Amino acid sequence: MRPAADEERDFAAFGLPGRPGSDEFWAAARTPAWTPAGEDGARRALFLWRGSPASIVFESWSEPVPLRRWRDTDCWYAEVPMPARLRVTYQLLAGDSALADPLNPAGTGADRSVAGTPDLPAQPHWPAFGAGGDVVLPLPGTRLRWNSGRLGGRRTVRVHPAGGGGPVVLLLDGDDWLYLHPAMTAFDSAVAAGEMPPVTLVFLPAKDREAEFGCGPELWEAVRDELLPLVAESGVPADPGRLVVAGQSLGGLSALYAALEFPDLVSRVACQSASFWWTPGATALADPLGGPAGGTVAARLRERPGLSGLRIAFDVGEHETRMLPHCETVEALTREAGATVRVSRSPSGHDRVGWRQALLRDVAWALG
Repeated sequence: MRPAADEERDFAAFGLPGRPGSDEFWAAARTPAWTPAGEDGARRALFLWRGSPASIVFESWSEPVPLRRWRDTDCWYAEVPMPARLRVTYQLLAGDSALADPLNPAGTGADRSVAGTPDLPAQPHWPAFGAGGDVVLPLPGTRLRWNSGRLGGRRTVRVHPAGGGGPVVLLLDGDDWLYLHPAMTAFDSAVAAGEMPPVTLVFLPAKDREAEFGCGPELWEAVRDELLPLVAESGVPADPGRLVVAGQSLGGLSALYAALEFPDLVSRVACQSASFWWTPGATALADPLGGPAGGTVAARLRERPGLSGLRIAFDVGEHETRMLPHCETVEALTREAGATVRVSRSPSGHDRVGWRQALLRDVAWALG
């Protein structure tokens, strides 16, 4: 523990005036605040919380970080070293409650905040929902009740014609893109800005991600034979003949699997941080990512299927060090099999806040 006087000087280094815990201090407090932490572009981020013991929980980036109290004030704080080029989602955990950071104007969903190092460009089109007050996200007006015979059970699928509708963009993990990151608003904005043509968004929720997004045919048979006809009957303008499938993590694995096994259905894919480590039973292992690079999908690609009709965009987080060998293997094999391939890296870990800008860009590219 450093002397309190040193810590107070550190607060001033972050641009905060007055004594920590004073009215002047809290009036100026915004988090995270930043200072340089090395020649490699690394930074120190200062997080603040007012009132009670709490910790910071980052999404897929680090272990939780406890905040410490400054003397006998209501000021709790943590200095967190961060590498260059990192955007990350986080929450404050206070007691049993997980909350957005009330001092951070950049939030997403109702209970999450976003921290991005100052060296990053903005993410246009995605609205920032800061903490405080009720967050009401806009939702598509069309709801389809899908009672799937192949998958079993009922689910609600929402449909939105961005810019009046066009090619179908099937968003796997659709509820995340409805309630955490408002893709409807973002796609509307990107279409209005001329960055992509009008599209029809179909938000497909998952009931059991591990079962549905593994390398099996049931989901894609159900999409082909049940869901897309339901969309066609909905009255929403849509062109299922120009289908783009967008998936992340296990959803990205499933999207490429569909392109390999259902090429007449899926020929355009936007694929972020796909779980290409996957092999049958891998999720039950102590180290699921410890298997052969590229997993089952790489083995299938080595059979040299003709992929000249496939247009696929790959993206993965710069900070996902253990994912990179799996993704790089599949990227190379897909290109060698004749697909048209785009490869990029986002300044993030395994986190939708890193995937969301790639989602807009890569869907537009997949449509050509």
